[in-house]
Amino acid sequence: MRLFLRDHLSFMILYIITFICLPIVIHRLDGLDNHYAYFIFLAITLLAILLFFRYVRRKKMYAHMNGKTLGTGYFLIHQPIAPIEKAYADQMQSIQSLLLTKEGEHKDFLQEQQLMISQTVHQMKTPLSVVQLLIQANQLKETSLLLEWQKVKKECDKLNFSLNQLLTYSRSSKLLADIKIEPIHLKSIVHEVTNDLKDYFIEKEVYPKSKIGENIIIFSDRKWLKVVIYQLLSNAVKYGEKQSSVLIHYENGQLRIKNNGEVIPESEINRVFELFYTGTKGRIKGEATGIGLFLVKKILSTLNHPYKLSSADNVTIFSIDFSKSIETAAK
Repeated sequence: MRLFLRDHLSFMILYIITFICLPIVIHRLDGLDNHYAYFIFLAITLLAILLFFRYVRRKKMYAHMNGKTLGTGYFLIHQPIAPIEKAYADQMQSIQSLLLTKEGEHKDFLQEQQLMISQTVHQMKTPLSVVQLLIQANQLKETSLLLEWQKVKKECDKLNFSLNQLLTYSRSSKLLADIKIEPIHLKSIVHEVTNDLKDYFIEKEVYPKSKIGENIIIFSDRKWLKVVIYQLLSNAVKYGEKQSSVLIHYENGQLRIKNNGEVIPESEINRVFELFYTGTKGRIKGEATGIGLFLVKKILSTLNHPYKLSSADNVTIFSIDFSKSIETAAK
């Protein structure tokens, strides 16, 4: 109530002057009936003067509230003058302080969560590596139990893949800070990934065929691009037909990974890049996590490599456009 009265004090004074003081003065001078038009003129003039001064005093607040962009200074008014401005500025400063506190708490929580995920994954990978070594050692000794050891190894590989995926997802929150653009031989990085997935190719009876020239150099981040290619090739193997091939082909600045198998429904093409969306095939197979293609999208978008996914007639093709970041090495 006090703020309302202070903010409207000028209007109350104007009302007293216009409808009490002016009629009395005009009536004593020559009568109000003979100067009614003059009274209206004075009343309008006084109102115009009042509105002008109110506008000048509140100009900064009006300009500030009409601003279209938000920023750290959005909640602040420089040198507030009018009572309503001062009250508004105090409230906005309180809100800004609260938001900054909440933002700091949220960042601390995300950092703790990322650290926890990273440490948990590393702690789980150590015993997993020991188990894998024991499996390899016992496969040589206990040939009669070879099939059982292979099943255990298969489950360990799945667990290892999921842990690596989770660790990559955790680290992707600081993707921009971890990027290092450098020249990369495209064939060598594809060769590294296919070697890493060698056992998976053999297990699924799907085989890679690479058609990439020796002299192709692209500019990108080696670590994160390797994550992308690893994810795309593992998907191509997972959803490919047995006794088929995964074709890795480079031409005209485009890297294409092509596999034969079930198509992705057209209605799901865009949704497969959403976090935790597994799609029809993922629900049937029960192996999808809904993280892989989300990471692919995030990494390629950050690296500024356009991409495209198409699927029709039992063929699925994922294309990455390196045309703006390639160099042909001297032969």
